[in-house]
Amino acid sequence: MKTLLVTCFEPFGSEKINASMSAAALMPDEIGACRVVKTTLPVVFGEAGNKAISAALDCKADAVLCVGEAKGRKDVTPEAVAVNIRYAAIPDNAGNEPRDVPVIPGGREAFFSNAPVRRIAETIAEAGVPASVSYSAGTYVCNDLYYTVLDRFSGAGTPVLFVHLPAAPEWGTPSLDSKRSAAALIIAARSLINSLEK
Repeated sequence: MKTLLVTCFEPFGSEKINASMSAAALMPDEIGACRVVKTTLPVVFGEAGNKAISAALDCKADAVLCVGEAKGRKDVTPEAVAVNIRYAAIPDNAGNEPRDVPVIPGGREAFFSNAPVRRIAETIAEAGVPASVSYSAGTYVCNDLYYTVLDRFSGAGTPVLFVHLPAAPEWGTPSLDSKRSAAALIIAARSLINSLEK
């Protein structure tokens, strides 16, 4: 049986919930013939990526789906690119506030996801959930996590994808509540699992 690792984030700042945590909790423990392992990460630069890598190695993940929330977005947005930069407009949950420093000193400038990002976005949209490809995961902990995990696993052929969900207060419509967001994540997960068979 294949294993998919799904990561989500704890609440940060003054928030009580994180959209990624709410949606990931609704995902099943198995999708098809694939085991789904979920882990919640701290909103802390460096620590989130290191914990995700440890979790992936511990469960021997064949693919990794990272999930976060993005304020101001109305769509579910699979991320195409992670960049080697940290810039925090607000402190992370440990009080870190890096400004224009690399995620990995000496690392490549950016990674493109090795997952079928556009196909995933289109399939989610076809299922009735607003979705579009994003070309910027930002410079906060979400991007930090994405870059770190891609740096570790993409060269090994492990599919890695980051999906941003609209932040909980901005769900706004039934099509973007936690259940619909979870449905979008299940579609993304199935696509990652299917890519392992090709």
